Amino acid sequence: MEHSEVSSYCRIVVDAMGGDYAPQNAVLGAIQAQNENPAIKLYLVGREKEILEVLKSNNIEFDKTCIINADEVISMSESPVKSIVAKKNSSIVIGSLCVKDGQADAFVSAGNTGAVMAASTMLIGKIPGVGRPTIGTFMPSKGEVVTIFDVGASVDSKAQHLLEYAIMGSIFVKEIYGIPDPSVGLLSVGEEDSKGNEVTLAAFKLLKKTKLNFVGNIEGRDIFGGKVNVVVCDGFVGNIVLKFAESFVGLLKSKFKVFADRSLINKLRVLMMKGTFKKVLKEFDYQTYGGVPLLGVKGISIIGHGSSSVLAIKNMVLQAKAMHDKKIINKIEESLKEYANISE
Repeated sequence: MEHSEVSSYCRIVVDAMGGDYAPQNAVLGAIQAQNENPAIKLYLVGREKEILEVLKSNNIEFDKTCIINADEVISMSESPVKSIVAKKNSSIVIGSLCVKDGQADAFVSAGNTGAVMAASTMLIGKIPGVGRPTIGTFMPSKGEVVTIFDVGASVDSKAQHLLEYAIMGSIFVKEIYGIPDPSVGLLSVGEEDSKGNEVTLAAFKLLKKTKLNFVGNIEGRDIFGGKVNVVVCDGFVGNIVLKFAESFVGLLKSKFKVFADRSLINKLRVLMMKGTFKKVLKEFDYQTYGGVPLLGVKGISIIGHGSSSVLAIKNMVLQAKAMHDKKIINKIEESLKEYANISE
């Protein structure tokens, strides 16, 4: 990979071997993103022979010098830390090292989530002042944009970590979604200041000391209600909320089918509303948003769902480009310096 790139380009390395449908979906989605935004300088990392086969079968012309060969693949079932140590020639390790060495601005992968997080944290490294990086995701709601940080990067977070999630999440939402002063809520078992466990009570006090638009505690029902733009919680809780939300579309589809099967009239009713239902449920579709950003590392790292489609991969790459354009990493660094003296 060349070091001297045109400054306007965002150099993005895509893990061609990441995901259940790799390398097909990863390659095609990445190419689509580059076609949509020519300012993306795309690199594909993985088994070169397989990447070339996908390109050839789809009649795609691609600069072979932008293919980085990586013979090893970390499977979805492998131990994250052990795999990145044992498989130094894997697409996840090499892709992360490209960002660490300054040869790329972003790494995008729909591979083993734990391995991507571990490689990003251990190889790219954490931003000074970050105790634990966080992954966040968009959530549908009645109101404005709602995101949750953390949704599984780590569990048993301390109050200081929750403060960091709020700072980083606020910057992400402000820059990517264009909300000038994102509201922040701490997920707890009640709205009263006195509600919560030891960690959330301590985090509440820390958040009150910041200049963030902190509205206080929120409850689970407030997420879909759109009460705040940034929901802060421990990764254990956040991941449960995320998986519950992901199952919601499947439940609705099942209920509609049961309703339709009851009678011919019901079938006609459902068919008449099919277009509307599809538009409404689109907001719940992860493919629209691509992947989740890992905030807190010294480079852009986007992690996708293992079953990512071509559309999802494309949107992951475009999200990486948007984060690069908005200088998210630099802004997180500066903001953490501002709040460096806040402690329990």
